[in-house]
Amino acid sequence: MMANAYWVLSSVYFFYFAVLGATNPYWGLYLQSLGFDAKQIGSLMAIFIATKLVAPNLWSYWADQKKAHVSVMRLGAVLTPLCFLTVYLQQGFWSMAVAMVLYSFFWNAILPQYEVITLKAIKGREERYGQIRLWGSVGFIAAVASLGWLLDQVAVTWLPVSILSVMTFMALSTLMIPAGKIWPDVEAKIPASESDGPPVNKRDSRQEEGFWRRLKHPPVFVFLLSVILMQVSHGPYYTFFSIYMEGVGYSRSLIGLLWSLGVMAEVVLFAIMHLLLTRFKPEILLLLSLVLAALRWLMVALFADELMLLLASQLLHAATFGSFHAASIALVQRFFTGKTAGQGQALYSSLGYGVGGALGAWGSGLLWVSIGAQGSYLLACVAAGFGAALVLWSLWIHRCYWAEEKQ
Repeated sequence: MMANAYWVLSSVYFFYFAVLGATNPYWGLYLQSLGFDAKQIGSLMAIFIATKLVAPNLWSYWADQKKAHVSVMRLGAVLTPLCFLTVYLQQGFWSMAVAMVLYSFFWNAILPQYEVITLKAIKGREERYGQIRLWGSVGFIAAVASLGWLLDQVAVTWLPVSILSVMTFMALSTLMIPAGKIWPDVEAKIPASESDGPPVNKRDSRQEEGFWRRLKHPPVFVFLLSVILMQVSHGPYYTFFSIYMEGVGYSRSLIGLLWSLGVMAEVVLFAIMHLLLTRFKPEILLLLSLVLAALRWLMVALFADELMLLLASQLLHAATFGSFHAASIALVQRFFTGKTAGQGQALYSSLGYGVGGALGAWGSGLLWVSIGAQGSYLLACVAAGFGAALVLWSLWIHRCYWAEEKQ
């Protein structure tokens, strides 16, 4: 087991994000096939995402208190596919909403706990996180590309079967994670280069500071707000990108390849992220990611019918998700230590992917009806740009606080 620790850690990421690869690009198309309009699709996705406001925090609080991160992760992974079966019940708006909330509640138990498990396993070599996490991107690509081809051959009503299959493999992969001691020599299984600098996060004298007191630090507040704004800007992308592209005239296979290209760029980014984190402060990477997100949504808004420019915009996914997420994980590790580690991961997930994701999905559903696709992506550009301006302002005004946080 120890000899294969790297692959064991990577496998859960692979199947977890393969589930996302099966759902994110195509779930909107599936809902559309059931007769839901843009406003209803946006509302359903918002309700689904809003479970991140509560579920990750409840699961993580329990896991932190009981020191049961592995058990909680497994419970969520096993109950997720079982609850997903409820999407086959009556497919009206509210029955679909209940089904999506039910399986999402357990789905949200998985990733925050697994991030804690992984970071403990590679403790002292946190910059190597990207080399493990990139397998999640590989899983996403495998799912989105294969399903794009499949859905050009069969009806989109086959989508739930495909998702359920991947969820089952995800649940099985979590059984490979030992419930007891984290492997003490995992870092030895992940090759290190002589150029690697110090680890991203070091424990300081304030590591046991209370969770709520940590939130009062200006850099922590600004960081969390920037995460929300980044996810708000992704609302039109995660909810309507495939519908938008199909409306422009692209096939589902090509749409799948567009999604895959974005995640391939993310894979490359994760492969070199350990080098970037040894050379650049994570807050600088956070800022640059927000700037590039604004550029990306501007390109999608103005050049959706220009395939080459659209391909270029998809490459920016390396920044808008890849570097942003890796920098965020490094900052969460810096801001939340000791007994607050799990709660910090859950807060990052619930505020960013919960509040930000739900607002983005719900807002994009309303905007799609009122101002159309182009207007929705232009406002996404504004949201990301405002996040970049906020971080830049904080780095200047609160520079003494950021300096204290790095000690």
